[in-house]
Amino acid sequence: MNLLRSAFRSPAVRACLSLVMVFALGLVFNADGAFFSWGTHRDMLRQVSVIGILACGMTVVIIAGGIDLSVGSVLGLSAVLFSLFTMPDMLFIIKVLLAVIALMFSFDAVCGEKEAGTLKLMLANNVPRAKIILGKLLGGVATLMVPFLVGLAVGMGLLLLNPRVGWKGSDWAAVGLIIIAAVVYLSLFTGLGILISSRHRSSASSIMTSLFVWVLLILVIPNLSPYAASLIRPTQSRIKLNREIARLTDVDRDDLGRKLQKEKTEAVLKQYPILAPVPRMSEAEIKAAIKKDPALAQAYGVYRGQIEAAWKEANVIQGEKAKVLRDDLDRAQKSQTQLALRLSMASPLADFTYLATDLSNTGMSNARHFESLVSAWNRLYGQYMTRKMDAMRKANPTMDVWNTATDVRDMPRFAYKEEGLPGRMMSGLAPFVVLVVLSLALFAAGFAAFVRYDVR
Repeated sequence: MNLLRSAFRSPAVRACLSLVMVFALGLVFNADGAFFSWGTHRDMLRQVSVIGILACGMTVVIIAGGIDLSVGSVLGLSAVLFSLFTMPDMLFIIKVLLAVIALMFSFDAVCGEKEAGTLKLMLANNVPRAKIILGKLLGGVATLMVPFLVGLAVGMGLLLLNPRVGWKGSDWAAVGLIIIAAVVYLSLFTGLGILISSRHRSSASSIMTSLFVWVLLILVIPNLSPYAASLIRPTQSRIKLNREIARLTDVDRDDLGRKLQKEKTEAVLKQYPILAPVPRMSEAEIKAAIKKDPALAQAYGVYRGQIEAAWKEANVIQGEKAKVLRDDLDRAQKSQTQLALRLSMASPLADFTYLATDLSNTGMSNARHFESLVSAWNRLYGQYMTRKMDAMRKANPTMDVWNTATDVRDMPRFAYKEEGLPGRMMSGLAPFVVLVVLSLALFAAGFAAFVRYDVR
């Protein structure tokens, strides 16, 4: 008995007993073997991982004799902030993480050295201010890019070990251009940090300004530009427009088609009295009758042609009305999108994102290229369907070609071909120029501020 009591006092024994109880419950409630499947435990670990990470941090805090009641609020804030970004890929590392690290490296490049007294010492040894500021810029960018390039090389090497990954020369060129754009992008933020540091007397105020500017450029401007564009150039609701188009091309089209059909067929029935019983006959009866009577076949061809002409006219009339509505909305939405694009390009993050995604064939340039391919295929498919329906009418004049199944295995196939590198480079030229101009402007402003900076 004493042995059992001493065993239960051991934390290891209590933990093992708890584990045994969990397995026992799993055996009882093991629905179709779900408890012992890897997917169940993987999902459970994924769900408790967030709480586990928080618990590790709180353990250290409690061991140190403190307490943190804001851990839940910090978790919620972190979730909201990360929801504003894309998946953590290579672009996320460059445009978000390395950007904030660049500011953290440069926020005290001038005012921090002034507080430590090293800036006065450098200037007392006749080191030109231009060399100092240029050295800080190049050193900051090199400090960020060297480890990033090493990690990128390792990752790409592992990726290329997959036999299904086959890169072409244009792919390597696109990666090289993205790296060049990353250097310009990080130079911009390093120059921004030097400018902020040159405008402050203390590191504490400089870091607060740097964080404020980072939030403004990375979070506020890119995410608010679409809303600002929608307020400046509002557009009609796509849902309401689709309802209106559906009414025009369905109910109104049918009403107009029946009206035009009645008008056109009445004239044909007057011209060919032999067609009088046709509207009351079935398709099989009509087919049998026109085989026996060539005159009826000729008259029925005219009658059928007028019906198709009536519905074709109805489709054209209502289609033109729908096209006007679609074109108006497309123009308004394109105008709104272009305005949002221009507003967002005030943020270096947006410029780098547009440039990198266009070069990697995953951005707006690829979307436009895909739309052009779809439009070309739609034209080919329309021509194919016209030939197909003409052949069906020729084989059977009484056939309803719009509601009859047919073999379309010989239809033209859609084939996607990615846009060439020169076209992608032209699409990314504008954001790249903006990045270069902003980088040079911030460096020039930082240099001018540093030249007038009082080191005393």
